[in-house]
Amino acid sequence: MKALLKKIFQNKKISSDKDLKFLHLKNNRGVNKIFGAINNYNETSEIRYVGGCIRKILNDEKTDDIDLATNLTPDQVKQCLDKNQIKFFETGIEHGTITAVIDDQNFEITTLRKDVKTDGRHAVVEYTTNWKEDSLRRDFSINSIYSDLDGNLYDPNSGHKDLNVGIIKFIGDPETRIKEDYLRIIRYLRFYTEYSKIDHEINIIKIIKKNIEGLGKISKERQFNELKKILKLDNFLNLFKNKTSCELFSLIFPQVKNFKKLSKLSKPQEKILKNKSLNFVISFLVIDETDNSDYFVYKYNLPNELKDKINFLKNNSLNKDSTKIFNKKDLQKIFYYEGKSSTIDLIDFNLLYFKQSKKLSELKTYFEKLDKPEFPIKAQLLINDYGLKEGRELGQKLKNLEMKWIENNFNLSKKDMEKVLSN
Repeated sequence: MKALLKKIFQNKKISSDKDLKFLHLKNNRGVNKIFGAINNYNETSEIRYVGGCIRKILNDEKTDDIDLATNLTPDQVKQCLDKNQIKFFETGIEHGTITAVIDDQNFEITTLRKDVKTDGRHAVVEYTTNWKEDSLRRDFSINSIYSDLDGNLYDPNSGHKDLNVGIIKFIGDPETRIKEDYLRIIRYLRFYTEYSKIDHEINIIKIIKKNIEGLGKISKERQFNELKKILKLDNFLNLFKNKTSCELFSLIFPQVKNFKKLSKLSKPQEKILKNKSLNFVISFLVIDETDNSDYFVYKYNLPNELKDKINFLKNNSLNKDSTKIFNKKDLQKIFYYEGKSSTIDLIDFNLLYFKQSKKLSELKTYFEKLDKPEFPIKAQLLINDYGLKEGRELGQKLKNLEMKWIENNFNLSKKDMEKVLSN
């Protein structure tokens, strides 16, 4: 009797924990509106959460993206949304995906489907009403978990169990799954880094290496997006502490050469890196004393903001012949012209790339507390008090004064000013 009561109590606790995990989604107005609209479409219509949002909820992670699956066809989904005055876009209609928009939040609704033909990049799909069949075309068991509005799971591939024990398991034959979409090679590495609690399976690694050249079929944009997702992980440094993961990573992204440095960072250096922007982390990984970063920029057609960050850090940090150690004057110019954020990035880059330097740490503290000053000398002062006339000479004198002011720790005595003007 006691054992039975204990079991009942445990089941209630599990149910309560599960309810709490799904509570914030259940309270979402958009979620309720979509579930209500589709579940009431006809007697057999059904909609469930699926994929990443379920994986994250079960793992106590925050989730903003809500993916949904339904046994209705795309045309029926559109009719249903129209009837309930829900705005939508045909974002992926060729694969059965409609994006509903409620309160400025997107909800991707995809019809259950099976892949009837694949080429390593894209799939020709056929719609189905069979939830199990839909689950079998997905990549990993942890991404094939479904749930209704109340958090009741449909888990045909034991993804919840795999998530709990930390196993990244392909659904069905791993090589078949990879050949359907070679991007799954990078996705495997991402999910392994984020969730795995065990060593890589030797057979999986052999299959990945055998098919690594298939990534050539995948656009550089899709590959780079996966790289960004890896580097956004809270525990992304774990990837670079695992020998097998590092080996795979170097095969996938050969231009990302500095990852070996990440396995040797001190605790203070790790803390610095974890607080940096994604653009900084990518820059750190690709910049070295060669033209490697230039090729990386070209290969992945990087956005201007990231391209500028890479060029700024490379041009101001490294010298092919020696390590450039900054003094305050060097950094004051950068601080004035590029701003505080760029100056701190530059110092942090050197703190990470080279051995820890007490001098650089002190400079970082100094510039973190410093506000950008305003150059106090105006053209009108030089015209009124020093008899200069408007023109090229006036502009050059102002520029010379500004440089002297920066070098003097943003101070300029009258004597220094007159000396500059007399030259």
